[in-house]
Amino acid sequence: MIRKPELEWFKSSYSSSSNGEDCVEVANTPGAIHVRDSKNAEGPRLAFRPTAWAGFVAHASGE
Repeated sequence: MIRKPELEWFKSSYSSSSNGEDCVEVANTPGAIHVRDSKNAEGPRLAFRPTAWAGFVAHASGE
């Protein structure tokens, strides 16, 4: 069996919750940006191509 390396997840410094639990986490890989709900780490995940993620971040930040 081939074991996949674990993703390194991190939370945004702009988390909207005072205790930091209500946010999304992201993990970067060369081919994708992975996104998950921090409250459900084993649940569904999304993956975006880097160009799509950059477009989303630019739109969300009002650039």
